[in-house]
Amino acid sequence: MSLLEKEFLEKINKHKGVIFKISKMYMDNPDDQNDLYQEIIYQAWKSYGEFQNRSEFSTWLYRTALNTAIVFLRSEKKRGFIQNQNVENINIHQESYNDTDDENMKMMYEAIYELSSIDKALIFYFLEGFSGKDIAQHLGITEVNVRVKLNRAKSKLKEIIERKKFSQHK
Repeated sequence: MSLLEKEFLEKINKHKGVIFKISKMYMDNPDDQNDLYQEIIYQAWKSYGEFQNRSEFSTWLYRTALNTAIVFLRSEKKRGFIQNQNVENINIHQESYNDTDDENMKMMYEAIYELSSIDKALIFYFLEGFSGKDIAQHLGITEVNVRVKLNRAKSKLKEIIERKKFSQHK
């Protein structure tokens, strides 16, 4: 294993929770979540040589992961996945992130699945504590546009959750 591969794997393992969250937000089926998780790692590895430490690795990974998730979601036919055995061996133990027992989290993820790709990205950044300015930079839109779109996305999410709660109590 080269030094570059080792460095990449260490960084990915440190930030695998982000990749898992994005995979879970964009895909509702566990197999699809795992496929997207692997695709994010693959795309990150492919473009890792272009990462020039102009930003934090986590910032670069967020952007790469969200862009990959959006493309992955839109593709009608999923591409082949990782061929590199070293990257395939990344362990994605979900038990430390398993929130399926928490009914509120489950309902929130179900509601997020119904949002558009952009709204999912906005909600993800918001939940991760990014500022409006940071979100604007990541998505390439103005800060004012972020606030407007984020408020709309939160309203949609709230409506979906309320509808789901109402339908459960029937």
